[in-house]
Amino acid sequence: MQILRQLKIGARLALGFGTVLLLLLVLGVFGIVQLRNINYHANELGTNWLPSVRAVGDIRAIMNDGRRASLRRILETTSEGRQLQLERIKLALETKLPPALAAYEQKISSPEEKQLYDTFRGRLDAYRALESKVITLSDAGEGSMAEARALATGTSAKAFTDLTEMLAQLVKINEDGGASAAAAASAGYERALVVFIAVIAVSLLSGLALAVAVTRSITQPLETGVAVATAVAQGDLTSTFDIHGKDEPAALLHALQHMNGQLVNMVGQVRNGSENIATGAAEIAMGNADLSQRTEQQASSLEETAASMEELSSTVKTNSDTAREANQLAARAAQAAEQGGTIVGRVVDTMQEIAASSDKISDIIGVIDSIAFQTNILALNAAVEAARAGEQGRGFAVVASEVRTLAQRSAQAAKEIKALITDSVDKVSNGSQLAGSAGQSMEGIVAQVRQVSTLISEIANASAEQSSGIGQVGEAVNHLDQVTQQNAALVEQSAAAAASLRSQSEQLSALVAVFRLERSAEAAPAPAMAPARLAASPRPAPLAHGRGHRHALSAA
Repeated sequence: MQILRQLKIGARLALGFGTVLLLLLVLGVFGIVQLRNINYHANELGTNWLPSVRAVGDIRAIMNDGRRASLRRILETTSEGRQLQLERIKLALETKLPPALAAYEQKISSPEEKQLYDTFRGRLDAYRALESKVITLSDAGEGSMAEARALATGTSAKAFTDLTEMLAQLVKINEDGGASAAAAASAGYERALVVFIAVIAVSLLSGLALAVAVTRSITQPLETGVAVATAVAQGDLTSTFDIHGKDEPAALLHALQHMNGQLVNMVGQVRNGSENIATGAAEIAMGNADLSQRTEQQASSLEETAASMEELSSTVKTNSDTAREANQLAARAAQAAEQGGTIVGRVVDTMQEIAASSDKISDIIGVIDSIAFQTNILALNAAVEAARAGEQGRGFAVVASEVRTLAQRSAQAAKEIKALITDSVDKVSNGSQLAGSAGQSMEGIVAQVRQVSTLISEIANASAEQSSGIGQVGEAVNHLDQVTQQNAALVEQSAAAAASLRSQSEQLSALVAVFRLERSAEAAPAPAMAPARLAASPRPAPLAHGRGHRHALSAA
């Protein structure tokens, strides 16, 4: 049992199942070997011994047929009868006997049988020689028939009897071999049956023993663990037990032992600390009462400061709104001046474009004048050619005259238009100069308006920032007031929580008293609570400082 407890549960189960499987394997291998032996003897009986007996019987029957035919032949009185019996002798000894002998030779399986068969073959050859002599004497005539009959019933008969006895011995050898094979098969069966029963019994006993051992090695530590857990659940932390082995239940018991020790330490500390908690809760309640009174005074002073900040914020906001309106008016004036400057700039650009267009028109009129001059020259050339043509060119001369007249009129109109355009260009140039002067004046006005707008905007921004800063201060004061009121509420809640903590610590002491501990654990000191109380006692000092600072603000 102790050896099993040194193994893991998986190793134990593997050992148990492995042992059973090994026994099953041994049983299976042994069964296969025994079945193979039984099958060998059964095959030998069916394929060797019994066929050998059958083959010897066939040889005996064939020889008997030949012997009967030989005896009948010497008794026949007619040549036809003797010939018929001779054919039967040849059929038996020459046709049927050799295949039967060959079939038997394949079944010979022992030296004794082989030796006896060789002797049989020698005597068989001698017998066949005697039979041949009997046949020869019987065919020689009536004078030799008596000698043939004497040979057939004497020496030949004795030789046949010896052969028959040898065949009986061969049958006996094969029958004994068959009986031995049957006995060996029966013995193998009985031996296999005994071994099977023994192995099955050993397997059952081994499996039962391993099952009991493995089960007890697992259940006993678990029962110990259940007992310890039950004792802990009932408040008994004084349980002691021994642990053996290195398996999972042993690890569980180690964990339970460690847990029990930790619970002993923890319960002892909780029991000792619950009293300190109750004392500390009472001191916290007293400190919270003082803190609540100081917090209420601080909240009252903050409310007065918040009201003053609201009045100051309202005044600054009014100044900021006025500066914002002035900034908007200045921005509108600057925008109007910028729009006027933009319009004047557009007028100047338009006048310049008109002047450029007038220059282009003047160039075009020059081109028209040149075209009219060239047309006039062409008309003169056409009139000269028409005069040379005589009567045939009269119509062409009239057309050339009209073209010349039109060219002169076009040239005159172009001169007049050019004069008008030149005058217009001069006037547009003067207007462009005046518009440029007006644009420069507007740019100066716009720059001054922008400066005024910038100054007013800076004033408005400063007022807005001042209003925003005062608003933030007011919000901070309001937030501080809210926080102070929340602190007051929290102080009240803390006082209630301290009272509840004291009640719960008393209940905790009552609950912890249920556990039974050793005296050494009960005497163990709990973590000190005094430093926490000492650290908490100076907290009202900042409130007093804040209250003095608040009075200073009110006086200011």
